[in-house]
Amino acid sequence: MADNLLFFTELTGMPVLDLKGRRIGRVKDAALVPLVNPSRIDRYLVGGGESWLTVRYDQVQSVELGRGIQLSDEMLVPYHDDEYMLRIARDLLDQQIIDVNGRKVVRVTDLSLEIQSNGPHDVLAVVDVDIGIRSIFRRLFQGAPPLWIRRLQRWIPPNSIRWDYCNVVEPDPLRRLRLNISYQGLEEMHPADLADIVEELSPAEREAIFETIDSEVAADALSEIEPKMQASILESLEPEKAADIVEEMSPDEAAAALSELEDATSEEILEEMDSAEKIEVEELLEFDYDTAGGMMNTEYVVLHDNASVADALEALRGNEDLLETLNTLFLVDEEEKLTAAVPLARLFIASSGVPLKELASGTLIHVSVDERQDRVTEIFDKYNLLTLPVLDEDGKLAGVITADDIISVLREN
Repeated sequence: MADNLLFFTELTGMPVLDLKGRRIGRVKDAALVPLVNPSRIDRYLVGGGESWLTVRYDQVQSVELGRGIQLSDEMLVPYHDDEYMLRIARDLLDQQIIDVNGRKVVRVTDLSLEIQSNGPHDVLAVVDVDIGIRSIFRRLFQGAPPLWIRRLQRWIPPNSIRWDYCNVVEPDPLRRLRLNISYQGLEEMHPADLADIVEELSPAEREAIFETIDSEVAADALSEIEPKMQASILESLEPEKAADIVEEMSPDEAAAALSELEDATSEEILEEMDSAEKIEVEELLEFDYDTAGGMMNTEYVVLHDNASVADALEALRGNEDLLETLNTLFLVDEEEKLTAAVPLARLFIASSGVPLKELASGTLIHVSVDERQDRVTEIFDKYNLLTLPVLDEDGKLAGVITADDIISVLREN
């Protein structure tokens, strides 16, 4: 084990010595100030009788296991709480933390600290969060001679997460700012993995996550969460923040999420949304959830039935945000009635001047907006569809249902 490694369980109780080597007190806690430095121990809280003193990191000359903390400056001040301070024993130990690499929520049992030489001072920096049996062993025998504990734990495999890969979840709004360590790791996760993590958290902790991460990331993750929990999360947020997230969802997913809310809450969120997105979602909310209209999405690409492959490619360039899920183009006539569906893949084997209707599927399968959900599922299964157009009472294209919509329905059932 490296000589410059110290565990927080060893730091707690370590004597603090004045310039003459006399003990002032023992370390009761230590604190980070993440907004200043996310890993450096900024303060040591020293208990001497009934009062606590604060030792700044630049007042420490050396940190040595078995000896203690030697000060280089004795001008100590009484401890006062600071809203930007993250106290390890009080705020972090035994709390839940997100392991972005392991894609799971774990509980903090101990921390590994590195003793770094910084000129005339020794500085402690958090390097790992310890979550395994080793850390539990150290907690159980805390107070025993540290060298003895280290010898006994050698046979236990270590289990830790690098501090810079961790994201602290803070449910207390009064202390959230000090625990708002970078959420970049969460935002880089696959939405389905982030959704799995969110589902393990308490309601307050879910709120902390969704208030902090990017709205687009939040929308993708929310789409992966079961409906009742979606509603709980949206209800916990301020209407403005909830609206920002809902706007980033596809219209059908947004409508499905809002349909789970109380009417008053749903209206508050809708009022905060931009007009274009609001209109689309409100139109979908008019349909019963168990009909084709309630299942359909209003994001699709439609062209006139005299359009060419070149026209289609130009339309695709104007709808780049749909390309990940788009697999079919739709053609309409002069009266805007649906006439054909063109598989997207066929565009890439045809020259630019070819009329799109020559590439259309042989049989145009569609349903009406009031078709039952179970019948829609049967049609997808029978014809092995990826996309199914939904028509209004005038035969005009109202929306489309995709295979992932069917998967969501089957998963809920």
